[in-house]
Amino acid sequence: MPYSAPRPGSPFPLGAHPEAGGVRFAVASSIADAVELCLVAEDDDGRQTEQRVELTERTFGIWHGVVPGVTPGQRYGYRVHGPYDPRRGLRCNPHKLLVDPYARRITGAVPDLAATRGYRGDPMSGGPSRIDSLGGVPLSVVTSPGGPDTGRRPDVPFEETVVYELHVKGFTKLHPDVPKHLRGTYLGLAHPAVIEHLVRLGVTAVELLPVHTHADEPMLLRSGRHNYWGYSTLGFLSPHAGYASRAGHEVEEFRTMVAALHAVGIEVILDVVYNHTCEGGVAGPTLSFRGFDAPAYYAIDDEGRDRDITGCGNTLDPGSPTVVRLVVDSMRYFAAELGVDGFRLDLASALGRPHSGAFDPDATLLTAITTDPVLANRKLVAEPWDATGEGYRVGGFGAQWAEWNGRFRDGARDFWRGGTGLRDLAYRLSGSSDLYAGRRPWASVNFVTAHDGFTLRDLVSYDHKHNHENGEHGADGTNDNRSWNCGVEGETGDPAVLALRDRQARNLLATLLLSTGTPMLLAGDERWRTQHGNNNAYCLDNQTSWVDWSADPRADDLLAFTRRLIALRASSPALRQPQFFDGRPTRSGEPDLLWLRPDGEPMTEQDWFDESRRTLGMWIDGSECLSRDRDGELVADDSWLLLVHSGADRVEVVLPSERYGRRYIPVLDSGTPRGLPKETDPLPPGKRITLPGRTTVLLRAPRVSQ
Repeated sequence: MPYSAPRPGSPFPLGAHPEAGGVRFAVASSIADAVELCLVAEDDDGRQTEQRVELTERTFGIWHGVVPGVTPGQRYGYRVHGPYDPRRGLRCNPHKLLVDPYARRITGAVPDLAATRGYRGDPMSGGPSRIDSLGGVPLSVVTSPGGPDTGRRPDVPFEETVVYELHVKGFTKLHPDVPKHLRGTYLGLAHPAVIEHLVRLGVTAVELLPVHTHADEPMLLRSGRHNYWGYSTLGFLSPHAGYASRAGHEVEEFRTMVAALHAVGIEVILDVVYNHTCEGGVAGPTLSFRGFDAPAYYAIDDEGRDRDITGCGNTLDPGSPTVVRLVVDSMRYFAAELGVDGFRLDLASALGRPHSGAFDPDATLLTAITTDPVLANRKLVAEPWDATGEGYRVGGFGAQWAEWNGRFRDGARDFWRGGTGLRDLAYRLSGSSDLYAGRRPWASVNFVTAHDGFTLRDLVSYDHKHNHENGEHGADGTNDNRSWNCGVEGETGDPAVLALRDRQARNLLATLLLSTGTPMLLAGDERWRTQHGNNNAYCLDNQTSWVDWSADPRADDLLAFTRRLIALRASSPALRQPQFFDGRPTRSGEPDLLWLRPDGEPMTEQDWFDESRRTLGMWIDGSECLSRDRDGELVADDSWLLLVHSGADRVEVVLPSERYGRRYIPVLDSGTPRGLPKETDPLPPGKRITLPGRTTVLLRAPRVSQ
């Protein structure tokens, strides 16, 4: 149908919004000479046609208008007329149909790479491509506001949070209790059988790998592969359609998933990629941002090329008002309208580097996020590095940020493979005050595994990566794994090797969940998941990446061990305190934290510099811990003695004197499959006990009144 000329409308908010018998469209481009809205239809043969409507109103560099008669469900794109001058980074080309950067639904894929290129020949010296991309690019879709209620936010205190990092598709794709049509979808994650697993495990938040609409990079398309992880964003306000069980229902199903998790007290944190887009470098496709106003979106050098501090070909410029507005609007939409409880910002250091320059924790974009009234009440987690040395900023973000603590990962791995002494481990166990002084211990998001790298099983089974399935001849993925195969590379039937691997996995999990800070688990680790030594499975949408739910006695034992650890943490306020230990005296007359040698005596300064030491005791006085209940009242706890021993040989340990506890009750032992101590009778002060090689033991010292 022909549409009437648009009425002016207003420029904000950006995107497509139904109103007054039509839809108001608004899109930013400060360099355009003209912008055409293209309303797309499809005939019975699947051939796409379009009707172009020129947006003549321009306010603040935003082209806008209300088009009467347009309704939700309408597919559309834009064509931008303007300068094409690659040496200045200007790449307007009206032959390319562009996705709305503010689209709340995106449909379709890229079937024809040639049609997406905005240039002929060389991207810097050739002229603009004359190939029309209609039919060869994704389309934006007008959506109605609202949808299913997302429920009441759990608002779990950060110090009580246990994060579980998962992939929406991979987590349920093989789940036998989820109906086949729901496996790998938002509704699959909302299924009662999946919710039950999360609740029984005890996690308080799921951190979802990217769920923004993403598109495969040309390299992957040419080889018939896909970006499984999703770190290749096309639409920052649209949930990825590939995770919907019914085409076109991704927004509703996303909201339903959030509501199901909220109903059982589990928060939803999104892994978001605001540092680059799927368009890659100058030789990449023109799908959206590049065609609207490349210098307003990307950091561009003096020759018109993309600056790349992300390792992905381009870098969104956090110094640009256009980018600041897009990022904050995207986060606010998912938080306020889709119910999301927090965000983990991928390569967040790049967001603190305006124009790809020096890092500034008070940079415009980071400040805009933390001062936004909606986002300030959400959990904000930074991945504090990018692809450059300048970007490694662990501990360098502002007061409102938690951070992935890569030094915890490295320190825990090094200690348990026998490669380091005790100093660094002590910092990690006690909350990393060397990195986060001035903040709270929960600012340290502790992890030993994540999507990027080995799984827990592979960490104790491989010395080297095995990434041949990726099709890059093993050149991808880090070589710095700090792993140990326990004597045999890869799978083996040797009972001694298998037993050692199980023990090492339990040691790593115990270190993670008994440390002060915010623990993060990788989904499937508790089920002994393997990627067969692949430490970069970003393009493997297959059983290598999917969680295996089949019955396995070793997986059952590790699951029980993990549940036990999380339950211990949840019920023991002293093990998850919201403030750092500082040696303050408690009502017991002893300091809040004491480090002990195997002989039961306090560590001396000289002891800390003895790199041969592999045994450490950590005594936490719970009589005056600084955890609080929901009413803000301080809560008392028992005291705890954590013993870690990474040496290969057994060691004799003396329990502390009666000053620290009248009796010590074993509650966890990494030497048994499920962590249950072989003996649970109380032990007297000063008793000598033997720790086998590579063991973690936790003992409880009850309060005097007990």
